[in-house]
Amino acid sequence: MKYFRYLPTLLSLLIPFSQSFANEKLQLQKVADNVYAIVGELGNRTPGNLGNNATFGVVITTEGVVLIDPGGTYKGAEAIHQLIKSITDVPISTVINTGGQDHRWLGNGYFKEHGAKLIASKKAVEDQKARAQDQFIMLGTLVGDEGLKGTDAVYAEQKFDDKLAFELGGVKFEISHTGQAHTPGDSFVWLPQKKVMFTGDIVYTQRMLRVGSHSNSKSWINVYQTMAAYKPEHIVPGHGQATDLATANADTYDYLVFLRESVSAFIENGGDITEISSVDQTNFNHLLNYKTLAGRNAQQVFTELEWE
Repeated sequence: MKYFRYLPTLLSLLIPFSQSFANEKLQLQKVADNVYAIVGELGNRTPGNLGNNATFGVVITTEGVVLIDPGGTYKGAEAIHQLIKSITDVPISTVINTGGQDHRWLGNGYFKEHGAKLIASKKAVEDQKARAQDQFIMLGTLVGDEGLKGTDAVYAEQKFDDKLAFELGGVKFEISHTGQAHTPGDSFVWLPQKKVMFTGDIVYTQRMLRVGSHSNSKSWINVYQTMAAYKPEHIVPGHGQATDLATANADTYDYLVFLRESVSAFIENGGDITEISSVDQTNFNHLLNYKTLAGRNAQQVFTELEWE
């Protein structure tokens, strides 16, 4: 909890939840009327969190619940469902996958069994299929065979290229995939009537984002700018508590811009990748996982810039 810079103002909105069968802790955060964030742990995947080390979204309508991202495993999805049942008896009708990361789609099978329709961008499904085997191997190591039990690769049956809009129970949903960010198929989900934006892994707050081999930092900045142009009043990030655009800017956008500018200057000054640790990122050392990810992020951006 010491990492939660904004905890004092948000604590009253958080409802702690745990289920003994899952040995998991999730937090339910009300964002707007009938709109919630389910906030998972900020650290890595563990047997305790069942791969739910991320933030998920819930929108309750009169015709069904729309879930933004289903969790990282079958059992993780079940834990999310149990939490949703604590606030509504309305069934989950639709699950949106915002990207290709494991916690954005590997809970699909559980919700499909319960009658939910699955939606994702075509690029996200391509990424999921390309990395499924690696993700299962990783999860087997981190959450264990018992935690992974029941999890299958189940892909969205409704896919879209760039945009998909629909209305359910009088609530309008607009899903947009505008380019590669943390993963190739990342999408954001906009609720225009409520001014709420679900960003998936386009936004990280409270913890440092990761620029990986499946990311593109240049495109990520452009995607972020497109998302931010909607001027959302509420941001439900891919990691961290629901917040405002200013906080998202500080923890994600400002860091991405700083990282690319700093590494670019390092290269222009003749820096070699073996010395990349000399790039000073301490302005962002308040973010969880800074020590683990800062150097790796700089290395990845160095590689990207060499090829641009």
